[in-house]
Amino acid sequence: MGRLFGTDGVRGVANADLTAELALGLSVAAAHVLAVAGSFEGHRPTAVVGRDPRASGEFLEAAVVAGLASAGVDVLRVGVLPTPAVAYLTGALGADLGVMLSASHNAMPDNGIKFLARGGHKLADELEERIEAVYEQHRTGEPWDRPTGAGVGRVTDYDEGFEKYVAHLVGVLPNRIDGLKIVLDEAHGAASKVSPEAFTRAGAEVVTIGAAPDGLNINAGCGSTHLEQLKAAVVAHGADFGIAHDGDADRCLAVDGSGEEVDGDQILAVLALALREAGTLRGNTVVGTVMSNLGFKLAMEREGVELVQTGVGDRYVLESMKEHGYALGGEQSGHVIVLDHATTGDGTLTGLLLAARVAATGRSLAELAGVMERLPQVLINVPDVDKTRVHTSKDLASAVTEAERELGATGRVLLRPSGTEPLVRVMVEAADIEQARGVAERLADAVKSALG
Repeated sequence: MGRLFGTDGVRGVANADLTAELALGLSVAAAHVLAVAGSFEGHRPTAVVGRDPRASGEFLEAAVVAGLASAGVDVLRVGVLPTPAVAYLTGALGADLGVMLSASHNAMPDNGIKFLARGGHKLADELEERIEAVYEQHRTGEPWDRPTGAGVGRVTDYDEGFEKYVAHLVGVLPNRIDGLKIVLDEAHGAASKVSPEAFTRAGAEVVTIGAAPDGLNINAGCGSTHLEQLKAAVVAHGADFGIAHDGDADRCLAVDGSGEEVDGDQILAVLALALREAGTLRGNTVVGTVMSNLGFKLAMEREGVELVQTGVGDRYVLESMKEHGYALGGEQSGHVIVLDHATTGDGTLTGLLLAARVAATGRSLAELAGVMERLPQVLINVPDVDKTRVHTSKDLASAVTEAERELGATGRVLLRPSGTEPLVRVMVEAADIEQARGVAERLADAVKSALG
């Protein structure tokens, strides 16, 4: 059996890769592994289970709930809520385990299962590996002790989860956002009710698009991966700005009043300065990834804020933040983690904090985002090459050195082997788009020549 868990839980085409049997078996295995690890010691365990609106989430939720209850875990079923809501509720309710059914920004046929530990934190890699091993043992017929009678888990619909999460979001804001007109694109996803409610309670005049999920339309031409509708709506409604989430609302991208995109790097830059002003930017540091735009790095240097860069993936950002006690981190894609208020990326919280900064300063989002200049970035994928030699080839190293010499201090080169495909990603940033494109194309040819 290949590894089931990826960087963000178990994900695949629902009812093909991710079946009801797999969901049930993994849930039983998770209950057993956490019990052995001592997570349930001395008390009857409880799990919070939530999902996004995908049609497949209905049967997968039933399978997960059945698996947990059959293993003696009481289940609080919170229904359709964002991933960060399930993480928050897992911690706030003192639950031993959280389970979220979502494939985030993926198309509707996909779905996924993410397990969260006590406190709403991601499970450690070793626990995920143990869950896989125990799942495989059960799948191949190894018996397990099944509780009976009063020992089986009980299942309760926890309808209060919506209100508890919304109250948390509004309660952590540094100021109200009265007077702002904001368009929210909910991607027909998990935040379709939560996000408009939170922004309205915080004082904004809200216009919603992509907020009518039917189980089939999640992420379909809308949300953070398709900003065209949001850009048009912001301009058409004369809004101050717009916010876009993905299917499970752990991401946030924005659009300013003129319809221009404000990406995750720019949002991080705005929030970093806001937290520093409030005295809560611990270590005077923000965490990004190696894919963060060079303009973000230069802006933070100019503003006197330290930037720590990790590998690509919000899990690596979070690991660095937790290890060193940093308060803010995120990715260009819109995963923004504010660790004082969330254990994972929270798109609704990020949007609210951005709105709070606009309201507090009286400056437009475009003006605030102008703290950094996004340098042109060109990305070329070079397929069918030996990606394992990307960091050892002398010929390729020579080509990179020459490219860096040409770009100087206002450009950057990054060669990165794909984690899932036999290809190398070539990324070049420069002050001029044509220069960036030319350097990227030459480096792509060098990759083909050296590693093909």
